[in-house]
Amino acid sequence: MSCLECAESQLAEIELLTSMFPSREELEISDQLALAELRVYVEGSASMETPPSSSRPQFLIKQQLDHASTEKTEFVLACAYPSEYPRVLPEITVRIFCLCIRCAGVSRAQQTELHTDLNAYLVENGQGEVCVLSAVDWVKDHLQVFINKSSSAPTASKQESASPGPQEGFSRLWIYSHHIYNKTKRKNILEWSKELGLSGFSMPGKPGIVCVEGHHSACEEFWSRVKGLTWKKIMIRHREDISLDLTGEHSGAGESIDSLRKFTGFEEAMFDPHGNRGNHMDLGQLYQFLNEKGCSDIFQIYFGIEGR
Repeated sequence: MSCLECAESQLAEIELLTSMFPSREELEISDQLALAELRVYVEGSASMETPPSSSRPQFLIKQQLDHASTEKTEFVLACAYPSEYPRVLPEITVRIFCLCIRCAGVSRAQQTELHTDLNAYLVENGQGEVCVLSAVDWVKDHLQVFINKSSSAPTASKQESASPGPQEGFSRLWIYSHHIYNKTKRKNILEWSKELGLSGFSMPGKPGIVCVEGHHSACEEFWSRVKGLTWKKIMIRHREDISLDLTGEHSGAGESIDSLRKFTGFEEAMFDPHGNRGNHMDLGQLYQFLNEKGCSDIFQIYFGIEGR
């Protein structure tokens, strides 16, 4: 499938979605400029001879479930097209909103599981074909299962709390990805790290690197969310775990966590971007950055060579 054929498929799917979800309450185009550039390219304008690369069509599909057991439950499917879609899968995230007190909602763990199962379904059934409608239908058909799982979770939590829990700990995760280009993923990484009280940094481009540090449970939650997204390749390349004894003065727990941090806050770090698309970083500058933070040994773990 050529670049033009990919663009034609993208535009055709957006037009189909627009006809099926005609109101803004159902379908919201997040980037009208990207859609306009896509249309100009497909229609063969002389001013756009190559596929647009600076921006990509993004949109939200908002649906309310009509099942009696999920009354007043809505979900929002956020989608961004990679330029190679449908040769590759789209970037899709789902958010669930329960609008009445009778609805148990979906926990973070169940939402992560939903994303994992949805991605597995699309890998098996959507590769090479436009698949956003299939994703919407899959969520409609399976969301109730995840709501039911979440509604039974509090009972299990109470049972677990009756027995002594594990010691709280500090963790630092060094995550490696084949690449991090997608703006939505980059935004999620920044927002989730802030929400979970994690410090560290992310380096977009090829390869992509993320370091998060803080409470063990928060790091695990961050990793659970991130790995649930669609990636060509992502892994924890190295991790550091330190147990903290909280049987003494609980007031010192936060201070102990903070004393182990090597980073202040969380930032997206850029190191002299270069290359045709500006997606490669200066690894020498990355090494200096890690060295200043007392993490120079991580460079060899990531790349197999000593930094300079």
